[in-house]
Amino acid sequence: MQTLQVFQKSLVTLEKEKESKDKNDKKATHLSFMDIFTHLPASVLQWFAIFISIIIEALPFVLLGTILSGFIEVYVTPDLVRRYLPKNKFLRILFGTFVGFIFPSCECGIIPIITRFLEKKVPSYTAVPFLATAPIINPIVLFATYSAFGNSWRFLWLRLLGAVVVAITLGIMLGFVVDDNILKEDMVPCHFHNYSGEPWYRKIFLVLAHAIDELFDTGRYLVFGSLVASAMQIYLPTHILTKIGGNALTAILVMMLLAFILSLCSEADAFIGASLLSSFGTAPVLAFLLIGPMVDIKNLMMMLNSFKKRFIVQFISVSAGMIILYCLLVGVIG
Repeated sequence: MQTLQVFQKSLVTLEKEKESKDKNDKKATHLSFMDIFTHLPASVLQWFAIFISIIIEALPFVLLGTILSGFIEVYVTPDLVRRYLPKNKFLRILFGTFVGFIFPSCECGIIPIITRFLEKKVPSYTAVPFLATAPIINPIVLFATYSAFGNSWRFLWLRLLGAVVVAITLGIMLGFVVDDNILKEDMVPCHFHNYSGEPWYRKIFLVLAHAIDELFDTGRYLVFGSLVASAMQIYLPTHILTKIGGNALTAILVMMLLAFILSLCSEADAFIGASLLSSFGTAPVLAFLLIGPMVDIKNLMMMLNSFKKRFIVQFISVSAGMIILYCLLVGVIG
């Protein structure tokens, strides 16, 4: 009996020692994990913070874009596109340019939508103008632009007109000058699924299934692009950029480069642009507001997944060239 009591006491003691050791181990693990962040350089912590902020800002719009892409996949057919698009090629360019006003999309989620439109046989000279204008001429962005510049109609109209000029130029290029086949070969569908006979609940399921696939496919490029964009914001000395912008042309180029690096959502970039107005002037800030929604780091990464490199070079070259000419003209006119 006495032996049994001694044995039980020993078990209790061992159990307490084990619990105490587990607590110490957990505490040490917790401290070592926190120590990692404590000993990281301040620049790395800033990098992580900016990266997370870009992801949080962009993810809702990417999600919305992938859901719209799923609806296009299930409900839009090539026959439907042919039935409702204008027959005239130039009218198709204008349709793609202005439809963004009633079919808004942020540049964070525009690439999945454009890819799906192209797969459904929407001509590239209609889809690409939509790509250029939708993140700029939609009512939310226009109102943000109007508010950011002190309820100024001038910047709103200058931004809207610049986006339209670039979009029409891109449409004419694809419709009349260069090869309009811009999708990568592996992105071109071999056949089309007809979902018209499916019940409504099955269609909704298919929409969500396509959206999830698109989100995972696009999301990796968003993450990589956001990592690069946030790193450049920390480690690229922006004070050098501000010193370079000594004349009208270099100031425009600097602001375009800044927009590419910052990778802001078009709903927020007007407020950043307004804060730079006193330092750079109207024309460079206008260039910042036009190029950012069309081409930034995270957007470029998603383009590389879907479009041919030849088209991406053409798109960036023509867009940047037209924006420079337009902003120089605005600067001359005043």
